[in-house]
Amino acid sequence: MATIDGSSVKKLIVACDAGMGSSVMLASTLKKQLAKSGVTVEHSPVANIPSDADVVVTQSGLADRARHAAPGVPVVPFQLFMGDPQITKLVKAIQNGETVEL
Repeated sequence: MATIDGSSVKKLIVACDAGMGSSVMLASTLKKQLAKSGVTVEHSPVANIPSDADVVVTQSGLADRARHAAPGVPVVPFQLFMGDPQITKLVKAIQNGETVEL
């Protein structure tokens, strides 16, 4: 579990394994949701997470790989590409500048 200060998130990475389908759609949705918050949302392979990421969201099965690829960066694992409660909590925390436990 990670504590994330939504007000300090400037770059969010959606990390995936190989395919460019569902995770790209999620990144696009998050870009729209976070546009007014000034957050950069990027899509990245889990093995190549940028070092300047503030938070990484990835499928639960890839969370351990994401943590190894980006040590020290909070990783938010999710189950559902659309409507996942973890992602909803994260988006609200960023939009409202709040701290959240995920």
